[in-house]
Amino acid sequence: MEASKAETALPENRPTRSEQEFQDLLRRLELALDASRIGVWEHSIATSGILWDAQMHRLYETGETCREVPAWLWSNAIHPDDREQAEYDFDQAIATRGAYNSQFRIVLPSGEIRHLRSRAHFYVDAEGLPSFIGAEWDVTADVLLNAELAGQKMVAEARALALEESNARIEHVADHDYLTGLPNRRLLDKRLAELPADRSITTLGVLHLDLDQFKQINDSHGHAAGDAVLRAAALRITAAIPANGMVARVGGDEFVIVLVNFSDLAELKLITDDLQRRLRKKIRFGQEMLQSGASIGVSWSGDRRARSLLAESDLALYQAKKLGRNRVEFFTRQLRRLAEELKLGLERGEIVPYYQVQLDARTREVIGFEALARWKHPEKGVLAPGIFLKIADEHGLAAEIDAAILKNVLEDRLFWLLQGFAVPRIAVNISASRLADPTLLGKLRKLDIPPGVIVFELVETIFLDDSDEKLLDHIGDIKQMGIDIEIDDFGSGHASLIGLVKLRPKRLKIDRQLIAEVVSSAEQRRVVGSIVEIAKALDVEVIAEGIETEAHAVVLAQLGCDGLQGYAFGYPAPAAETARLFSPMASGIEKQKTAIGGTVR
Repeated sequence: MEASKAETALPENRPTRSEQEFQDLLRRLELALDASRIGVWEHSIATSGILWDAQMHRLYETGETCREVPAWLWSNAIHPDDREQAEYDFDQAIATRGAYNSQFRIVLPSGEIRHLRSRAHFYVDAEGLPSFIGAEWDVTADVLLNAELAGQKMVAEARALALEESNARIEHVADHDYLTGLPNRRLLDKRLAELPADRSITTLGVLHLDLDQFKQINDSHGHAAGDAVLRAAALRITAAIPANGMVARVGGDEFVIVLVNFSDLAELKLITDDLQRRLRKKIRFGQEMLQSGASIGVSWSGDRRARSLLAESDLALYQAKKLGRNRVEFFTRQLRRLAEELKLGLERGEIVPYYQVQLDARTREVIGFEALARWKHPEKGVLAPGIFLKIADEHGLAAEIDAAILKNVLEDRLFWLLQGFAVPRIAVNISASRLADPTLLGKLRKLDIPPGVIVFELVETIFLDDSDEKLLDHIGDIKQMGIDIEIDDFGSGHASLIGLVKLRPKRLKIDRQLIAEVVSSAEQRRVVGSIVEIAKALDVEVIAEGIETEAHAVVLAQLGCDGLQGYAFGYPAPAAETARLFSPMASGIEKQKTAIGGTVR
């Protein structure tokens, strides 16, 4: 029995199984710490002794292996800028006997800077001595990555801010006039659309303002002077209206003012009087003193019907200019009645075409007619379009007028054909609203218009540069029906070269303002000549309108124009009188000059 016990006894220095497992665990921990480059340290609070393992020496690149290290070895290695905070973090942990957590930079003997993170826990050993046991590891890669990410985030945020500012600038440019800085028509329309929902509005007024003598200033002193007048007018108008008002530049020398919550009509009159007084003051331009003035149309109401007020103020402005300019006109029942009469006139068939002849520039043969709208008013007689087209535009009647004129033209043409006349092409105006009508093609097909007999003139400001493909396709479908397209008033800014290339019309009509001085001005002849050359390059015919003298006709024929139109060859005339031009007796230019009254559109 004793021998058996001796045989099973362990050698004196051989570790027990639990001790062996513990040693294995320590070795695995050391390997893990070594692989992860984590250093372990112990700081005795009682003795201030510090113990480092081999990995700590490698982190700090001390070149030492000793377990005990002096306190200064750690503090001296810390970056001067981080030392105070690192020591403070450890002192706080000692004071609270809690967890220690710090991050700092160290400066290696080579001068390289590394970022370390240090964590430790407070404990008391078997003898009752307090200590901290902690670990440190290199986080330089994380710090640099975070710094890079932070930098990229700052760049991204800066770019986002720049994009936001850029978008704000783009939005501001889109909503404001480049010359005066005032809101433009786009922003005005937004404001007018918002007004009906604003319950705080008790009164609303719209002032339509047009500068007097502006064209004369532009012509006499140049565009720089005109710009100076516009900028001065913008400042003066802004100064004259209340802070809750809005002023927008909506055209060349045209402004619209929106006023809200004024007390009564008397206050509105005071504002308009002040506006006129300010705008009559002279404006210095270099050594010159320029003087303008203003015609103002006003409409106001105790509700928020902004859209109708805009239309009414425009009519009132037209009335002010018609009565002599430099005056204020308030929208009246008479003007409202005129709009109502126009609607009734359309129903009664009072809108009729008057025809103005177009001649070949070289042979002087009749090559076509333009049908111009006239209103055969039962009381006022025949009214020119300048009186009623503005009302039609503002009240959405332009498309109906276009349709009425086309219907009458086709009826007149059929009547002439039945009489045995050879009728040339006839041009009719087509407004932007009618051109955008999705049902237009169907309506035109029902009319069964023979190819080549009708021409559509684009007479309104249609921004062909910005037009979408749908609009261009619509125009293309009209061409496929055999209806030619003309651009009216070319050179006035209504149609650009880009629009001309996109649209490829059959012909264009040079604006009468370019024609007026073509005989006396070499510059104007060069301008017209350039337009003709561009048109020819695109295989587009050219008609010059506004011809008032034979001298104009000769010069424009020499410049290469294909057709001529104007008072020199005939005033607009009703269908019954136009038929004379088809008569066998109507031959030669003298017969083509009619003495029929009326005005050119």
